[in-house]
Amino acid sequence: MSDEEWALVAPYLTLLREDAGQREHALREVFNGLRYVVRSGCPWRLMPHDLPPWFAVYQRAQRWLAAGRAPEPSAAVLDSWTLRPSPESGERAGYDGAKRKKGSKLHMAVDTLGHLLALHVTPADADDRAQVGQLAKAVQAATGESVEIAFVDQGYTGEKPAAAARAHGIALEVVKLPEAERGFALLPRRWLVERSFA
Repeated sequence: MSDEEWALVAPYLTLLREDAGQREHALREVFNGLRYVVRSGCPWRLMPHDLPPWFAVYQRAQRWLAAGRAPEPSAAVLDSWTLRPSPESGERAGYDGAKRKKGSKLHMAVDTLGHLLALHVTPADADDRAQVGQLAKAVQAATGESVEIAFVDQGYTGEKPAAAARAHGIALEVVKLPEAERGFALLPRRWLVERSFA
């Protein structure tokens, strides 16, 4: 980052003085680390070693993102994740035909920063749409009923999940895969669920 760019950006990022005693890493280097992650798309843990440690950059980025936000989220992301069975799974294990896995399924909700709001576990053969009501109720309990919208993938389409969410004051918005896309495509907002478990 050039000196001119830094002079423009620094006033918006400084929560502590540049020379504050508790600052372990130069703010400019931390911001350079954030820029590297954004431009390269690499995971936090794969940041180059000539930048500050990844966790220091990640924590500072979370503070910058949270600055000026309401204390409770107004949006959430709902999704599920199938886990392979373990000896502890016991009777919870089921077969998820879509993922071709036997095990348990985590149904979760995160806010738009990837922080976990609600989580519940079922056998892997449980229908994602049938879990929306329970997740929506847990989300509103955790946030003081501040969530107004939840982003979901196409596995949650239909009137039943929409009605289950509405019963708790949440509108479901299905984020659709572009019709021309084939194979893997990053869906806006949905990646936050996966990121929270990375």
